[in-house]
Amino acid sequence: MKKIELLAPAKDYESGKAALIYGADAVYIGAPKYGARASAGNSLDDIKKLVDFAHLYYARVYVTLNTILHDDEISEVQKMIYELYQIGVDAIIIQDMGILELDLPPIPLFASTQTNNYTWQKVKFLEEAGIQRVILARELSLEQIQEIRSKTTIDLEFFVHGALCVSLSGQCFFSHAINKGSANRGTCAQPCRSYYSLLDNKGKVLSKNKFLLSLKDLNLSDYIGEMIDLGISSFKIEGRLKDINYIKNTTAHFRKQIDEILKNREGFVRSSSGKTEIDFTPDPERTFNRGFTTYFINGRKKDIASPNTQKSIGKVIGKVKSVTTNYIIIDSKIKLNNADGICFFDEKGELQGTSVNKVEKDKVFVENISFIMPETIIYRNYDHEFNKQLNGSKTERKIAVNIKIEESEKGIIIKAEDEDLNNVEFEEIIVKENALNAEKATANMISQFKKSGDSIFKITSVEINLKNPLFFQISVLNDLRRKVINLIELKRISNYPRQEKVLEKTTHLFPDKFIDYKGNVLNQKAISFYNRHGVKMVENAFEIQTDFTNKEIMVTKHCIKYQLGLCPKHDNPKVKIEEPLFLADNNRKYKLEFDCKQCAMKVIFLQ
Repeated sequence: MKKIELLAPAKDYESGKAALIYGADAVYIGAPKYGARASAGNSLDDIKKLVDFAHLYYARVYVTLNTILHDDEISEVQKMIYELYQIGVDAIIIQDMGILELDLPPIPLFASTQTNNYTWQKVKFLEEAGIQRVILARELSLEQIQEIRSKTTIDLEFFVHGALCVSLSGQCFFSHAINKGSANRGTCAQPCRSYYSLLDNKGKVLSKNKFLLSLKDLNLSDYIGEMIDLGISSFKIEGRLKDINYIKNTTAHFRKQIDEILKNREGFVRSSSGKTEIDFTPDPERTFNRGFTTYFINGRKKDIASPNTQKSIGKVIGKVKSVTTNYIIIDSKIKLNNADGICFFDEKGELQGTSVNKVEKDKVFVENISFIMPETIIYRNYDHEFNKQLNGSKTERKIAVNIKIEESEKGIIIKAEDEDLNNVEFEEIIVKENALNAEKATANMISQFKKSGDSIFKITSVEINLKNPLFFQISVLNDLRRKVINLIELKRISNYPRQEKVLEKTTHLFPDKFIDYKGNVLNQKAISFYNRHGVKMVENAFEIQTDFTNKEIMVTKHCIKYQLGLCPKHDNPKVKIEEPLFLADNNRKYKLEFDCKQCAMKVIFLQ
């Protein structure tokens, strides 16, 4: 059976635990240092707590060590990987190939999307180098995924929800170029979420102060089945910096999606244990989002960017029918509530927001009615009632257990088997006393043994095979139940199916003979790795270069000309523009180059 994994983010222990309860088969969490989200690091103690909790459900914990490393950091990273292995972490997500030169414990290594996993040749190389899983580039289409799968056998992971980096992963140097911190070192300042003006070669403003590099958020809910059929086995939610309600909502949403799909596909099963009983209706639009896009999964589409805002807009509520001095009426079937936050784009296309003070039937009284006009589309970017529901959610995840009670010569034998076929049994020596009320005694035994309380188990059946019904005090039955639950939990832990992988040195050829700064080689171990795999020249990483003039600081499949209807390949524009084009902020200009053959855009640093 092919195992399908829902992989959720964990900012910390609490959010990781929530992700697991709400249906994740695995979580990924930042190491104490050297993760691609420097502000989302975690102590080894907290990671150990999360590992112990996850493993109860046969779910996994992956730790991000996916920055590039300086030479003096390598030994610390090696020590950290040993410590993570010892506390039971299931895999390490890496970017720096220098790590493959180290003496490591037998822990699986995953290639981060930061290693720019865009072609089948790159994925095949990583597979042959001993990598256990490749996290594919977000920009890939279904056809490109199919090609990669046809050429490789490695485990493939793909993002299905969350914020999108506009640049090809690992190929963005924008933040470092403007002295704001390196994306490849975990300190990206997100210049792609800033506003820019678009200028032509003569300085004419084609678009003023827009978020021209800011994308909508990804949502591939409708493509899970197709991607399973194409060979994706892990479906990843972005969001290690998001709040816990985002984690609950999106994880529960994709759990329902995947479970529904697996019902109708033979040969596939979810990759962890237990069933999540969700006590609310998940809806990704009701938590943080910039509007949704399917990006390039079905080829290039116009509506992937969010040029008017980089902030969350939430869910579309409806269009304003009328405006008075203190309330508005919205044409909508969706009910707003007191304390909701709403937003809208004003006549200038700028995002405005206000809060809801009171709702009386179709009248919505808002804090600030300025700029709201008839026909304005209203969004809800803070859903007070939904967040209240998530905060108070009692969602549980339970593992099915069957219990059998049989009579022995000296007492009773209690057997338990969970859904993964872990089983335990023990004999309890008792003084047998026949029950006066056989029916009531049997009912009491079943009732007490079915009470799993706050344990991770749900007792789905209790089978009693006694010669004659026996009398037990309720307290005795409770003690026996606690004992059998404790034993089956310990048995699960001892039988956890940990995967191990011994890394061996390889010498197969890297797809290229020359690696420039975009290969992100920052240390001698990485140079040795690439030299051993046939690379003749390795340029220093961008982070240790001093002259950025005329260097590409971003490569993106998102094309501003295409977005604005100026693409000669797709739009046949009537307006002639004077190229090259430039992005300009308050500090400098950046040249844009358009590789129409590859359908890509490059941002060039000028000075």
